[in-house]
Amino acid sequence: MAKCEICQKSVNHGNKLSITRSHISKRSPRTWKPNLRSVKANIDGEIKRIYVCAKCLKNGKVKRA
Repeated sequence: MAKCEICQKSVNHGNKLSITRSHISKRSPRTWKPNLRSVKANIDGEIKRIYVCAKCLKNGKVKRA
């Protein structure tokens, strides 16, 4: 499974809730996937291609090559 190599964020599982007439009537399974980007990053002086989530990119946790 795809995973962010900085923060280890991966797929989450849960239920999709169908709401009708102000109460929950049906539940069906669904997944939430992380927003991953393939990035060339400078890691220990080497340039590598890694998968990083958009939140880590935005916060500057990755040094781009």
